[in-house]
Amino acid sequence: MASDQPLIVFLDRASFPESVEIRPPAVAHRWRAFAATAPEEVAGRIAGARVVITNKVRIDAAAMDASPALGLIAVTATGTDNVDLAAAAARGIAVKNVSGYAMTSVAEHALMLMLALARRLDAHRAAVLDGSWSRGGQFCVFAAPIRDLAGQRLALVGSGAIATALAERARALGLEVVFVGRRGAAPRPDRVPFETVLASADILSLHCPLTADTRHLLDAAAFAAMKPGMIVINTARGALIDEAALEAALDAGIVAGAGLDVAPAEPPPAGAPILRLAARPDVIVTPHVAWASAAAMQALADKVTANVEAFLAG
Repeated sequence: MASDQPLIVFLDRASFPESVEIRPPAVAHRWRAFAATAPEEVAGRIAGARVVITNKVRIDAAAMDASPALGLIAVTATGTDNVDLAAAAARGIAVKNVSGYAMTSVAEHALMLMLALARRLDAHRAAVLDGSWSRGGQFCVFAAPIRDLAGQRLALVGSGAIATALAERARALGLEVVFVGRRGAAPRPDRVPFETVLASADILSLHCPLTADTRHLLDAAAFAAMKPGMIVINTARGALIDEAALEAALDAGIVAGAGLDVAPAEPPPAGAPILRLAARPDVIVTPHVAWASAAAMQALADKVTANVEAFLAG
């Protein structure tokens, strides 16, 4: 009977556009999807669920206890920081993410941010729109200093599929690419120590998960140790950077530019520091869309369906 079929609950379907087909698994089941779910609604909505699908809705121990039948939390993302992994393990609940689906999309977005900041796209576009070019009297307008990416040292924090894809594209443009060792860890032959990178890199791009060890990886001390003129890119998780420390480093000229696709709280509330940063001419903020090419989103949706099917099929 239908009531005996496993219940699948998708908590935040609206985190994908309608153009992305999220195919229900080809296994007998009941399906319940919500556009969005507030924290206080989670426990009630997943009660009785065998599978919960979530993009950014947090699943904590109390929510898990509300659904004793829960066997799988399928995360429609690479990061699993919205799930209490220890609580899930203690209850025998599998947590399955999706890796590798957005390596092209995120790598291209990070590269776009680097190019736009190095070549000061904002200032030169503004010079056209505000009439400076028309009034200038010369064939061009020097609105801001321009840097070539070729010959710059790009340091990548993280070494997964996205960082690897970015490294390949960056090398094709003539950048020197190095991978960064963990802060405070013993040096490895294939990694440049974190402290060394801060003092020597021209561009630093973050592609690591958010953990207790990486929260505020770039803090006041890290910025103080940076080579002046650094460009900082973050397409991973907002809390990897201490926003107040970043703002101070921008004011001091230590950081020449920042490209941010993520924020500590998403969506950011009115008055959030990242919105103040976004208004600066040396900062580009995009609304967590590095992952969101049409091809990447569909690949992600298909993989989530495959993960759920595999779980229900045993």
